[in-house]
Amino acid sequence: MTKPYVIGIAGGSGSGKTFFLNRFLDHFTPDEVCLVSQDDYYIPVAHNMTAEENKLYNFDLPSTVDHKHFEEDVNQLLNYNTIFKKEYTFNNPNAIPKIMEIKPAPILIVEGLFILHFREIAKLMDKKIFIDAHEEIALQRRLRRDLIERGYSNDDVMYKWVNHVVPAYKEFLLPYKAECDDVIINNGHTAEDIVNVTERISRELRENVLA
Repeated sequence: MTKPYVIGIAGGSGSGKTFFLNRFLDHFTPDEVCLVSQDDYYIPVAHNMTAEENKLYNFDLPSTVDHKHFEEDVNQLLNYNTIFKKEYTFNNPNAIPKIMEIKPAPILIVEGLFILHFREIAKLMDKKIFIDAHEEIALQRRLRRDLIERGYSNDDVMYKWVNHVVPAYKEFLLPYKAECDDVIINNGHTAEDIVNVTERISRELRENVLA
């Protein structure tokens, strides 16, 4: 049995990576593709923090991710072994995480902010996709998400953006942009462009990987 075809999808906060990923998955069945996300490997810290400590804690550092466990699980899926992983609850101490069952498939998607920085994981990728957006557009998307979906204040979001998000993007993601096979600029406000890109890539995969 040939090893799964590994696609890495990286993008900064507000780049539209999640939207791209969801539209991409629309083209496949669960038997054809599986997904492992860096977010599910953040080292749990919320239960030990006050609200103020939580606000100031910098999650935008590779050291906040259990990258060894992440790498081990990617390799398990490459060997066609099912993995079980506790869901990441976005540092919400009141949320009860689910246990996710991730079954191997011919196409394995690895996604996250630091996946290219974790070089042992990056070496496993057959195709690297970089989702990019203008900084001001990315910030507006981040504000909408964190203010509405996660209940943060405007000051909290801006503090993290200036002190955590942008420095991490420049240090741990942007240097790897040039090595990616596809760089997708996502500055638009409509879904059509992203849908068209995912259709193109999925068609190539059907012809060259799933055929």
